[in-house]
Amino acid sequence: MSAESWDLPDPHVVSFDVADADIDEYQHVNNAVYMTWFDRAAWDHSAHLGLPIGECLALDRGMAVVRSVIAYRRPALRGDRIEVATWLVPGTGPLRIGRRFQVRRAGGVTLARAGIDYACIALTSGRPSRWPESFVRCYVPSPSVVAALPGLAAL
Repeated sequence: MSAESWDLPDPHVVSFDVADADIDEYQHVNNAVYMTWFDRAAWDHSAHLGLPIGECLALDRGMAVVRSVIAYRRPALRGDRIEVATWLVPGTGPLRIGRRFQVRRAGGVTLARAGIDYACIALTSGRPSRWPESFVRCYVPSPSVVAALPGLAAL
């Protein structure tokens, strides 16, 4: 199988090995595992951008999932090495940001794509909250990604 390119430029990529615990009764990776991979990729990307979990906890602010859409193309299987790419994309409101994700076998075929919308909340109350300055500084979609979005097919 030939390698597929990433959907958008400059991805932040993390890799995972499919574990036995990821496999369901149908002998492929359970859909709930993909959400865990997306979460881990998003946290890794946030830390890379300068916003690690410790800062979020100190600020009492976090980004909570408000909507997720996943399109599965092929199953991930036991023994696969998985690459999960993520990109920040513009949000749909003043307290929101979006992420796109692409999952593929290492260097290979795309298995799934996802779009997840996040809203800023106060961690202690769970209520919507304004973005702290560090969020404003770190959660900025790349101009090259924004430019590529109009030509990107839906999930």
